[in-house]
Amino acid sequence: MRKTKQIFKLYTSGTSKRQISLQLGLSRNTVTKYIEFFKRYRLTAYEVEKMTLEELHKLFKADQKPKSEQLRTLEQYFPYFDKELRRTGVTRQLLWEEYYAKHPDGFRLSQFKYWYAEWRKEVSPVMHLEHKAGDKLFIDFTGKKLTIVDSNTGELQDLEVFVCILGSSQYTYVEACASQKLGDFIRCVENALHFYGGVPRALVPDNLKSAVVKSSRYEPKVNEAFADFAEHYETAVLPTRTYRPRDKAIVENAVRIIYTRVFAPLRNQTFHSIPDFNKAMLKLLESHNKMSFRGREYSRYSLFREVELQELRPLPHKRYEIRSYAKGTVHKNSHIYLGKDKHYYSVSYRHIGKQVKIVFTDSFVEIYHKDERLAAHTRQKKKYGYTTVAEHMPSHHRFVSEWSSEKFIAWAGHIGENCKGYIIGILDKKQHPEQSYKSCLGILHLAKKVGNVRLDNACRRASDYGAYSYNMVERILQKGWDTLEEDPQENIEVPDHGNIRGGNYYK
Repeated sequence: MRKTKQIFKLYTSGTSKRQISLQLGLSRNTVTKYIEFFKRYRLTAYEVEKMTLEELHKLFKADQKPKSEQLRTLEQYFPYFDKELRRTGVTRQLLWEEYYAKHPDGFRLSQFKYWYAEWRKEVSPVMHLEHKAGDKLFIDFTGKKLTIVDSNTGELQDLEVFVCILGSSQYTYVEACASQKLGDFIRCVENALHFYGGVPRALVPDNLKSAVVKSSRYEPKVNEAFADFAEHYETAVLPTRTYRPRDKAIVENAVRIIYTRVFAPLRNQTFHSIPDFNKAMLKLLESHNKMSFRGREYSRYSLFREVELQELRPLPHKRYEIRSYAKGTVHKNSHIYLGKDKHYYSVSYRHIGKQVKIVFTDSFVEIYHKDERLAAHTRQKKKYGYTTVAEHMPSHHRFVSEWSSEKFIAWAGHIGENCKGYIIGILDKKQHPEQSYKSCLGILHLAKKVGNVRLDNACRRASDYGAYSYNMVERILQKGWDTLEEDPQENIEVPDHGNIRGGNYYK
């Protein structure tokens, strides 16, 4: 219609039909036909210039011959055909056979296809590709951003707006997020899948960095975390080709509509948080999805419920946990260090010195070497703590992981209160845990040789001296000092404490 107005404008300004044909890229017969049309209605250049494109379109339609009964009958089926073609396996050939069986005097296949194509141009001139139900979800971010205001500081924060659309029903989802980074991007896609209540066969993102590491016309390299997300939801990732706008025309058109139906109504409102913004957008999005298509009696929502929902694959029972990756080396104590949490996790001592790959989520940590999983742990975020599996340690080191302060104190309590207090004193020296545990273990094992009573008395005597060590207890037992009422009158060497004579000692 725009070219039609240009034709008459150039013609009335004195330009020849040949020049109009060359300038607008139209045949001379087409130029002549439209000029004659305006002459027949005796329209002036001013009147044509003031007419809208819709008014001009109606004028041309009114000039056409009335539709035959055959064509009017066929056109009644077009909305039904439009829905059915979205189902898997349905073709125009099949629909024509159904139509022709009911109307033997109707159009043959070639005319059937021609009139259906003309109807589609009229009701949806930009929709050329046919998408099957449940096949693809097209993903993109809008070029324009939204803004929230910090309620405390008044600072403005720009928000990215995620948009995705199912190819067949054009059922649309919109969400505002802080950035286009991997974590935000994956969460938006996951929220969209739960909004739809199912999973399409393929996700079609634009070549943003969170989805595609390296773009290519033939073999694009998908981000490892996003590929893992797709595997969790049992779908494929099919990035659009670079510099091929038609690959994502459907979502680009959706973005333009969202600008009008979501962005514009919210332009004068102020929001202070992302959840509040998303709540307001979802209300407008619901109205958009339930609005009927132009020239059709059904909406995106009704088409989704009737045709596409049952074609989506079911959602998994558990939501996806975003995986992060790190590298490390198995230390000599059979542990690796996860710098994110400053925490240590055990690996079998057989792999000491090996370079490993660490995969972690919010709930678990896995350690791999050359695609072989060496260990799996529940994630702990205690700084400088150790998560240890006993089987990972060499046999002569296992006692460190098998024993604890509580166990030694409880064991000593069964021998006697003096022994219990003495063990607590050793543990309170705050030396290396391995040294403390060895001392405790040696002292408690003395009960097998001398009995609980003598060991408890020896611990009392050693406590009086203020000497907390295995050697001190053993010497008291060897000399029989645990049975004496008074302190022995001789020099006693106390490890790490100097000399003690009688009941007096000097540090």
